[in-house]
Amino acid sequence: MPAPLELSTDVLVIGGGPAATWAALHARESGADVVLVDKGYCGTSGATAPSGTGVWYVAPDPEKRSAAKASRETLGGHLADHHWMDRVLAQTFTNMERLGTEGRYPFPIDPATGAQDRTGVQGPEYMRRMRAWIQRAGVRILDHSPALELLVETDGSVRGAAGYQRHENRDYTILAGAVVLASGGCAFLSRALGTNVNTGDGALMAAEVGAEFSGMEFSNAYGIVPAGSTVTKTAYYGYATFFHGDGRIVEGAGSTKGRSVIARTLLQEKVFAQLDRATPDVQRQMRMGQPNFFLQFDRRGINPFTDRFEIDLLAEGTVRGTGGINIVDDTCRATVPGLFAAGDAATRERICGGFTGGGSHNSAWAMSSGTWAGTGAARHARHAKKVTAIDVIGAGRAGLRPEGRQTLAAQDVVAAAQAQLLPFEKNYLRSGDRLTAAADELDHLWIDLSAGLAPISGVDRIRSRQAAAMTAVGRWMYRSALLRTESRGMSKRDDHPDLDPRQHHHILTGGLDHVWTATSPAETVLLAHAS
Repeated sequence: MPAPLELSTDVLVIGGGPAATWAALHARESGADVVLVDKGYCGTSGATAPSGTGVWYVAPDPEKRSAAKASRETLGGHLADHHWMDRVLAQTFTNMERLGTEGRYPFPIDPATGAQDRTGVQGPEYMRRMRAWIQRAGVRILDHSPALELLVETDGSVRGAAGYQRHENRDYTILAGAVVLASGGCAFLSRALGTNVNTGDGALMAAEVGAEFSGMEFSNAYGIVPAGSTVTKTAYYGYATFFHGDGRIVEGAGSTKGRSVIARTLLQEKVFAQLDRATPDVQRQMRMGQPNFFLQFDRRGINPFTDRFEIDLLAEGTVRGTGGINIVDDTCRATVPGLFAAGDAATRERICGGFTGGGSHNSAWAMSSGTWAGTGAARHARHAKKVTAIDVIGAGRAGLRPEGRQTLAAQDVVAAAQAQLLPFEKNYLRSGDRLTAAADELDHLWIDLSAGLAPISGVDRIRSRQAAAMTAVGRWMYRSALLRTESRGMSKRDDHPDLDPRQHHHILTGGLDHVWTATSPAETVLLAHAS
């Protein structure tokens, strides 16, 4: 194996999607030297890159912004924070302006006004422009270089990361004054488009240095897809009618309200859909906005507006959910010194509460939180003392430094975790008994993998860490869901079907060998936690 790569920088950004690139850009513009490491190829990997997406872009008009905030408060269980929503709306407006000018993004022109339409972006072009932009700014990009663990000083502060470069077949160590985790969420390798890199790696690394999480019970998003497909563009199914196999309409089924009806029906029989409520004008807009959605139909000779097609549900986890690393101030700082979080890796409860924001809110949160995390990390790095390799240690354990000899294979751990996390009768249609059984199975799996998941090669370490991360995310998710004994936001409980006003709070969680949970007031998420 070639000699390891050893680097030192002011700010290290882990990830390669919108949150990571905006973080890298603003850290660099704040005067920091910046290195970005991506598990894939920055600009093409992640959930944004292959698709079109809306953006929560609202003109700075008080009435319009008040309406934008109010539109989702009830859906999110009134857990969103107006301070954060105001900040995101303002920052998103600024960033989209910059994207069109400095980022050179070719926004379409509204024929009615002659102005650019900045309410959405095409992922492939957006991320291509972001990569070029940060390169012009002087950010150093290491592609196909997944981070495997964070590096910490003896006082627990985060000072960089270590990982593996797949194409170079070598390890790397990067010392840094601060680290931004923008590694995306966790979709449990469900095959949802663009999420094969989203296995919760950043969450695992954060937990190993003592970070806490918030809103993990709101991580049970499922997208509607044509059977056998990976394209989860659920918003388009707002124009759909859903059918039984014999042609009868599935009463109560829908994409926003009524998805649980689809899930329950799928447990018994096949379900079919037809986008028969889209007018010709809407059909044209849909094809322009999401061309890849229609490729799957065109290749199979299906007209989704006139033909019925079989559907399924795919888990999207924290990619579409709102849970993630807890952030404790306006710079998106985590509960550990030197660590910042952005995008899907961070909790999105601040603007969405307990219900996924879909593409538009997610996109706005990614660029806004990335901006603040990058700026905050650069400021933190300016005051951080210089360290050398002898001053830090690797925090990684499970799947990297096992307690025993190798007795498990990564693919077997992944399969065992998926068996508890992917079935919607366990994760989506929730009840206390099913949640407890699944959480207990994941606890046992964690004990086994901590002792027996022993990687050998560099690629094996990547797979082992993914398996450990998926298991850890599932444990936080289910233990948080068990503590919320009500139905609020995305977390619906069959055994607690009503919203309980006494549970108007956030749920914090963390820990690895022992998972803890605690509650925190909705107005202020506290740093303290209880076992």
